[in-house]
Amino acid sequence: MNDWTAFGRVDADGTVYVKTAEGDRVVGSWQAGTPEEGLAHFARRFADLVTEVELVEARLKSGAADASHSLTSVKRLRQQLDEAHVVGDIDGLTNRLERLATLADEKAGEARAARETARTEAVARKTALVEEAEKIAADSTGWKSAGDRLKEILDEWKTIRGVDKKTDGELWKRFATARDGFTRRRGAHFATLDGQRKQAQTAKEDLVTEAESLSESTEWSSTANRLKDLMAEWKAAPRAAKEAEQRLWERFRAAQDAFFTRRSEVFSARDAEYKGNLDKKQAILAEVEALDVDADPRGAQNKLRDAQAAWHDAGRVPRESSASLDRRWRAAEERIRVAMDSAWRKTTPQDNPLLQQMREQVAEAEQRLERAKSAGDAKRIREAEQALNSKKQFLALAEQAN
Repeated sequence: MNDWTAFGRVDADGTVYVKTAEGDRVVGSWQAGTPEEGLAHFARRFADLVTEVELVEARLKSGAADASHSLTSVKRLRQQLDEAHVVGDIDGLTNRLERLATLADEKAGEARAARETARTEAVARKTALVEEAEKIAADSTGWKSAGDRLKEILDEWKTIRGVDKKTDGELWKRFATARDGFTRRRGAHFATLDGQRKQAQTAKEDLVTEAESLSESTEWSSTANRLKDLMAEWKAAPRAAKEAEQRLWERFRAAQDAFFTRRSEVFSARDAEYKGNLDKKQAILAEVEALDVDADPRGAQNKLRDAQAAWHDAGRVPRESSASLDRRWRAAEERIRVAMDSAWRKTTPQDNPLLQQMREQVAEAEQRLERAKSAGDAKRIREAEQALNSKKQFLALAEQAN
């Protein structure tokens, strides 16, 4: 340690002086011992000041201390030094403190500039976040992703430091306004969507109710067409809430399946019946086509008459087989008719078996018509009337020809 006592003296009455460029300055009085002990005492005080200055200097140069705080400490020490009760190199320490003050002031300026740069960058970052939030609030319809992004913006906002209180408050107000605006717009959207879904649910409940009412119908064609229309209406209608949509769809589909399953069963049974009728008519037709009309025209005609009754009683056949079967039947009837005409022309009117047979057929047709009327079967009545009229016409033509 420097011998700071060289910068002081003690006079005969114990007054202690420190030597400075401006002259000796009284710093105290020493009566407790020798002058050397007094100078050592005041020199230790000076050494304490030097230690404090060295500490401030070290922290300032290392960057560990805030430059403005260091400048304040330097100024305080400088003021204390003018009146300090110490013995040491006052002028040297003063010059050191002045250099430290200059350095601290420079570093404080640099710190202020750095803080201002950081503040500007922080303001720019928060401003960018605010502008993004405002754009989301005004335009975004990706409600989930937009909501998540606003949360991310808030988290990032909290990490940004260095913005002055006034500016930060103004930016926060804009961000909060944007976030609240988005929340209201999203709430209004989902409220509207809920309303639409409720309307869709009501509409689809009506479709389900009608479909279920038709599931037991036996009006196969008209009901099938209506169910197809209901399906088209279902597809065109907006979706209801997920759970309600699934529940209603299951009911709607079940009603359709119930109808079409029953229709398929009925059609299958009818097809089986028509196939059996076809087999019967083909067997009857085969017998008629096998008749030897040239050898026994009258016998063939009698067998045809029996076959005609069996033919009508056999019932309907599949549509795709009906036309060809009818053509074959008419051809068989025509073959027998031609054979009978030929035989009739070879006999007298009184002995003409064809006329007799035709009269018998008219009588049988009249009886068949009476049975149909008694049964109240409109279809059989219509068919019997047509058959009777046809046979009467043929009989009249045959009698005129004789």
